[in-house]
Amino acid sequence: MRFYMNARQMIRRKDIATAVLLVLFCPLLFASGPVMDRSRINGLEYVQLDDWARASQFQIKWITREEMRLISPSATLTFNADSRKIYVNGIQVWLSFPVALRHGSMWVSSLDIHSAIMPAVFPPRSAATKTLGTICLDPGHGGKDPGNREGKQQEKVFTLALAKEVRSVLSKAGFKVQMTRSSDRFIDLGERARWAKDHGADLFVSLHFNSADGPGSAAVNGIEVFCVTPAGAASTNARGEGATGSCPGNRFDARSMQLAYQLQKSLVRKLGAEDRGVKRARFAVLRFAEMPAVLIEGGFMTNPLESRKIYSAEYRQQLARAIVDGTLAYKKAVEQ
Repeated sequence: MRFYMNARQMIRRKDIATAVLLVLFCPLLFASGPVMDRSRINGLEYVQLDDWARASQFQIKWITREEMRLISPSATLTFNADSRKIYVNGIQVWLSFPVALRHGSMWVSSLDIHSAIMPAVFPPRSAATKTLGTICLDPGHGGKDPGNREGKQQEKVFTLALAKEVRSVLSKAGFKVQMTRSSDRFIDLGERARWAKDHGADLFVSLHFNSADGPGSAAVNGIEVFCVTPAGAASTNARGEGATGSCPGNRFDARSMQLAYQLQKSLVRKLGAEDRGVKRARFAVLRFAEMPAVLIEGGFMTNPLESRKIYSAEYRQQLARAIVDGTLAYKKAVEQ
């Protein structure tokens, strides 16, 4: 009988202890994140945009039946059904998968929430002891690789000229600057990213000028900034496409997206250039970079008006200042 009573007391004490633990820890479990509706669309996990917006403290405003705007004190986001393009504070950002409209609700892929939208809107913070000090500039092409050619003009000449302008402005802003090349020489693509790592770069910025072909190509203009494609997604630009699996550059997806966004915003607003958006690609220099990395396409050599700007030293100085302003905005965002 005594054994039975002791057992009953032990059970009661165990039940009480369990109840106390539940009271203490259940709030933590429920606070771990908001419950959001999820759905499989074309085999991918999507999140209902309304749920994410409310959890992220955005107001929701429908502009039309196929356009939604999310508004907060710090950001305005615009989404259109069946489009991969969204706008973050008026700057075009390309998603990996199109926004879906189902039963009157907008849905966005979970991958895009985590790899594009969140990094652009809520900058990933650096460790308190980590500051941005060394930047590697990568003037595209060189040596036997001229890049784009328009008449006698070669892209490699102007990427190097731009890099030297950017280096000068960055140095005055207090950064240490490394360059993968400072003369007309060829460097293997994979070697450029390794060079940046070996020289302790905190950021990698590859500089290029664009071209277009086909009917109407002379009218194509504008600036675009690329960061590496997330694992499992298709690129906005498939030139130089690698495997769809993870690569070294994917370790820095969030920071690369924030850097690309800040640079695109600065370039578009300060130069008044056509906004072609923040895009994704698996270019070798982005795949193998072991630090946040972007590739800037600073205009089209195939556009008569834009090419004259590219060939102008005065315009390249403006371009350089806009790149540095975007870099400083990134530094401020991640070091706060």
